[in-house]
Amino acid sequence: MTQTPQEVLKASAPSTQPVISLCEGSDPRIVAGALAAQKAGLAHIILVGDAETVRAELANQGGSENDAMQIHDPLTSELTESFAAEYHALRKHKGVDEDKALKAVQTPVVYAAMLVRLGHATGTVGGAVLTTGDIVRSAIQVIGMAPDAAMVSSFFLMYPPEGAPEGARAMLYSDCGLVIDPSPNELSEIAKASAKSCKALLQTDPKIAFLSFSTMGSARHAAVTKVTEGMALFKDAAPDVEADGELQFDAAFVPSVGARKAPDSAVAGNANVMIFPNLDAGNIGYKITQRVGGYTAIGPVMQGLAKPANDLSRGCSAEDVTQMIAVTVLQTQTS
Repeated sequence: MTQTPQEVLKASAPSTQPVISLCEGSDPRIVAGALAAQKAGLAHIILVGDAETVRAELANQGGSENDAMQIHDPLTSELTESFAAEYHALRKHKGVDEDKALKAVQTPVVYAAMLVRLGHATGTVGGAVLTTGDIVRSAIQVIGMAPDAAMVSSFFLMYPPEGAPEGARAMLYSDCGLVIDPSPNELSEIAKASAKSCKALLQTDPKIAFLSFSTMGSARHAAVTKVTEGMALFKDAAPDVEADGELQFDAAFVPSVGARKAPDSAVAGNANVMIFPNLDAGNIGYKITQRVGGYTAIGPVMQGLAKPANDLSRGCSAEDVTQMIAVTVLQTQTS
């Protein structure tokens, strides 16, 4: 079975410890996940938040401040002044004056992203309390997009449960968290980013399925055309990556169905990257896979940023936090 990000990291044993900033440093799940990540040797941690509150929660869980587990309070940090100057320079064209810049970097989510922007941390994770919009907005505004990225999108890593039927496999579902109604060009861009993410995080070559309610022309509709156009654009841009579509999910996932519905496809029945046609399908699809199929869902993981920043579900567990720290570390090694 494909290794989880945490298992991949333990096997690779990076020579230098990356630093991950966590903007919700007093949340019990964040602290527990951070302590587990530190204990496993995955990363050094910066817990961002009110110092007294964070320190109390850390002590409550048997932890303490040290070189590998720091606490930063944006209201008292010696870095806040320089962060405010950087944020003002970055956002003054949007009408952000010096006072607004200072107030912004005194919020943990912006402060944590600024740690990444200015090299004090290699990646950041949040979203146990804050919304996806909060996390994504700060990441795009502060960290910015990668030079070769046309957009920011997201994906979930999906891992099958113990005892899953033969043929169950780890997969990458995209986009299930950000882009509501992608255009054909955006579907292509999402697939390009997802192919790289598959290689980095699943440690295997991508086999990409562009999903639809139609398989290889079985239905005609504008929604199907959007998918086939996205597929064509992707093949022009990345001809060496195995991809096919449009495919229904069963044709993409089940070998016998793929062989029957798309007999000439090298991807049908064997896809490990599922590109959903819109956020409705993606969000519903990953939650059905998770809740009914018993798969573990890690994400939403963001792709297309200059440096890693990732979102958590507000229903996340401490183990989810640890796994997302591992994902973020792996992204720092491949970005």
